[in-house]
Amino acid sequence: MLKKRIIPCLDVKNGRTVKGVNFENLRDAGDAIELAALYAQQGADELVFLDITATIEERATFIDFVKNVAKELDIPFTVGGGINSKERVSDLLKAGADKVSINSSAVKTPDLINELSLEFGSQCIVVAVDTKRIDQKDFVFVHAGKTNTGLDTFKWLREVEQRGAGEILLTSMDHDGTKSGFDNDMLVKVADTLNIPIIASGGAGSVEHFIDVFEKGLADAALAASVFHFGEIPIPKLKEALSKNNIPVRL
Repeated sequence: MLKKRIIPCLDVKNGRTVKGVNFENLRDAGDAIELAALYAQQGADELVFLDITATIEERATFIDFVKNVAKELDIPFTVGGGINSKERVSDLLKAGADKVSINSSAVKTPDLINELSLEFGSQCIVVAVDTKRIDQKDFVFVHAGKTNTGLDTFKWLREVEQRGAGEILLTSMDHDGTKSGFDNDMLVKVADTLNIPIIASGGAGSVEHFIDVFEKGLADAALAASVFHFGEIPIPKLKEALSKNNIPVRL
């Protein structure tokens, strides 16, 4: 059985880690590279770095930052933010990233998913999807959660898989930063719909929430930020609890 993965997410702005609630009211959570090294030591399976202002400011993710991260880590990491071309992906992978995450650019140019998966292999391509429920329907948002595309979330997820994405990073904007638990009802529907791995994001607040996202949400990996950044859930303690609940994890 494939082991479930624990993935700290570092939303990066000017080299610092920031975290908000429902994508708003950002506060500083420390140096991104120092936190990354700590998480690797504690047993994180992977890391995700998102340059959260890259797309809306029309900047590219800093290559030098990725190189510095690669020097410090011995676990896989994904980089996202402002990625919209094969050239940019090539630069990031050469700098040391194991995967890239695309979001707004995938919605704007869906063919980009096909191009990147063919060029670099689907295992390198993560499509991030930020979803929010409005009037009992789930819609895809872009530009750091600021723009409603009008796209039906489930329809878009199916298209993303068909176009060659290797993995989905699915964030519930309704749950993001609330520490009220993952959106397991939506996640289990997605798991029943898709055949590629799903990284669940948005809502982690307790060890029980992680247990639930694997048992009830059927997620392949769980991503969280503030509970790790502010020391609320130590990764070794979390993995020990998951193992005791017969959830396969790397200890």
